[in-house]
Amino acid sequence: MQDTTAMQRFDLNQIAASPWKNGGGSTREIACWPPGAGMEAFGWRISVATIDQPGPFSAFAGVDRQIMLLDGDGVHLRGEGIDHVLDARWQPFAFSGDVALGCSLLGGTSTDFNVMARRGRWRAQVQVLDSAADAGRADAGLCMVLQGNWQADGAALIPGQGLWWSAQQPDPQQLVPQTDDARLVQVLLQAC
Repeated sequence: MQDTTAMQRFDLNQIAASPWKNGGGSTREIACWPPGAGMEAFGWRISVATIDQPGPFSAFAGVDRQIMLLDGDGVHLRGEGIDHVLDARWQPFAFSGDVALGCSLLGGTSTDFNVMARRGRWRAQVQVLDSAADAGRADAGLCMVLQGNWQADGAALIPGQGLWWSAQQPDPQQLVPQTDDARLVQVLLQAC
C-alpha cells in the first residue's frame, strides 16, 4: 500500500485519461485528497484536462477552481459573471465552481491544468516559477515541470513530471532548475 503522507513522484504521460461523459474531452487526475474520493467528496483535486469540443463545464458547488492553459489555442469561458478568454499559457485563472460555465474552443484542442479546492476546507495558490522551489512546505501541494529540466533530491525531472504531497514534509525537497528556460507550476494547499 502506498504511503500517502510521503512525497509522491508522478509522470503525467503514465496517467491514463478518463473520457468525459459528454465526449468533449478527457481528464488525467494527478492527485486527489483523500485518495479515491469521488467528485462530491474530495477536499482538493489536481488534474490535466484535454478539451476537444465546445460544451459545458460541470458546476461544483462549494469548490474554488483555478485553470491554466498548458497547450493549444485556448478556450473562452462564459457563465454568470464570468466572460474569460484563456489563451495565454501558464496564466492561472481563478473562479467559483458554483457557476455553470459554457466553454468554446478558440481553435483546436486545448490542454489545461486544473486545481479544485473545497471552500472552507482548503485554499489553493497556483503560481509558475523559474527559480528554485521547496516541495513539501505547505499542508499539501504539487509541483509539475512545464518546461526545461529540473532536479529534485538528486533525481532529474522533465516536462510532465513532478511531485505531490498530502501532508507537510519534515524534510521538504528543493526543486532546482537545470536549464535557463526551466518553468514549473507550483500548487500550495493550506487547510482552513
